[in-house]
Amino acid sequence: MPTTTQRPTMIPPSPPSQPRLRLAPTRGQAVVDGGWWPRSWDPVAELPGLVLALSERYGRIRHIMLNIHTWDSRIRRLTVGPDVVRIGWFDTLDPALLVATTGRDDQVDLLVVPPATTPATAERALATAADPANLRHAPDILAAGPTPQQATTTTGSDPYAVWDNEGGSAASGGIHRSHTEATTRPRTGVPA
Repeated sequence: MPTTTQRPTMIPPSPPSQPRLRLAPTRGQAVVDGGWWPRSWDPVAELPGLVLALSERYGRIRHIMLNIHTWDSRIRRLTVGPDVVRIGWFDTLDPALLVATTGRDDQVDLLVVPPATTPATAERALATAADPANLRHAPDILAAGPTPQQATTTTGSDPYAVWDNEGGSAASGGIHRSHTEATTRPRTGVPA
């Protein structure tokens, strides 16, 4: 259960761990830009390594948005190297999604694979999230647990696949919410 403690700015006490992160090779029309599998729900332990890895790829990360109910504690700002990253906590943001904003106001959406996920399932989810042709939303990737090749297939074997890829949501278990927040706001830095 998350605490309601709000610490102003957190400076991690130890060097960050190497994140279990897989990013799409290019930014296409995919719903998410990749996936991240944290080792715990402790933002102070997990976010610094992620911020450094994202900074190497996308430039300075200035803001991260997370679900308020998923993480063990809530911090407002995190010092990573010379930068201070603002952390926003949202009730309406899906627990399976992390949104990072770069210094150029580009948005990076990542699938968040729960720490307790089995390695085989986590690897499949990360591969699906990093597929530039993936059209599934983050919670649907976790709920389905398909192989990477099945993630973008819209055959008759899955009656909800086409509907889901067009913005619907199958009630197939797992974590679900309305995807309006993630799909109605334009993504910056991605051609329409």
